[in-house]
Amino acid sequence: MAPQQLRVAELNEARLARIRDLESRLGSIVIAYESQPTYADLSPEQLAALQELEHELGVVLVAYTPKVASVGA
Repeated sequence: MAPQQLRVAELNEARLARIRDLESRLGSIVIAYESQPTYADLSPEQLAALQELEHELGVVLVAYTPKVASVGA
């Protein structure tokens, strides 16, 4: 499947202020990236089940790996 993609995160002022504070404490520049979903690595049986349901429902289904909750989000 496709590799995970990263893009610069869009942050509100409160979150940006927290990053600026961390930059001051670290003496370094910190860039926040937003993680894009990663496709699930399905077994042949799981893929067949997904495709069967697609066919039954007449839709396109995409399975993603669950995103781990970030601390302080």
